[in-house]
Amino acid sequence: MTSLAASVESMEQLATVWRHMVLDRNEDADVRDLPGISVRWADGRFAFWNCVTLTDVGADAALLERRLAEAADIMRSKKYPGFLWIFEDLLRAEARAGLTAAAERAGLTYAFPGTGMAGDLLPVPEPTHPDLTFVRVSTDEHLRAYADLNSRAYGFPLEDGRDGLAGSALWKREVHAYLGLRDGVPVTCAGAVAADGRLFVVLVATDPECERRGYGEAVTRKALHEGARATGLTRATLHATVAGAPVYPRIGFEPNSPLHFYGLR
Repeated sequence: MTSLAASVESMEQLATVWRHMVLDRNEDADVRDLPGISVRWADGRFAFWNCVTLTDVGADAALLERRLAEAADIMRSKKYPGFLWIFEDLLRAEARAGLTAAAERAGLTYAFPGTGMAGDLLPVPEPTHPDLTFVRVSTDEHLRAYADLNSRAYGFPLEDGRDGLAGSALWKREVHAYLGLRDGVPVTCAGAVAADGRLFVVLVATDPECERRGYGEAVTRKALHEGARATGLTRATLHATVAGAPVYPRIGFEPNSPLHFYGLR
């Protein structure tokens, strides 16, 4: 797969998976595919479910300027904040060079970077870790623990994270979501969900007090192992934060497009 094709795949996987995630939170969510813009906005307190993505392939500087203004207008119309996702490799060179200035003119501020990743890597062996036992998310208590781990890892208030997952049938039935427990206490989590012939890894988190012990890698392997066993899929995709990016190549993922996340200024 060429670099551009992999970046398009990464963007399309986001649009597909987030459609299900935001409609799970809010059946009246803003889910639209506009020219050059994908809207997946639950308008809830969990900011990751409030998402706008630029989808043009090969956008030049003028088109990028227009899309950023349009995306910012959509974000301003919402009750709750969220993020604009930009896949750098979908932009032409001159648009990439001018992205920071163009975003500022649109009233956007840089939030954090990420990286799209994918690989033909499944199945993976069932993982073990001397500190952990794995439990599939199947109860509201599990969902609360999963949400709290993400809130602590990403710096969200606990109630915001819980708003993103509480009571979800999707996460208990369709997402292969796992908690890693150390001495019975949830310390790490990861999920994998089938989307367009791939497994998409979603909401990987580890308690900040338990990092650098291999927990995130182990629970991600568990989610992929069980997801592949249930679906027979062999390709997986994900979007990694800076903290997570070094982990995933050890599993078999290869990076594609750099990602940029923006919020409203």
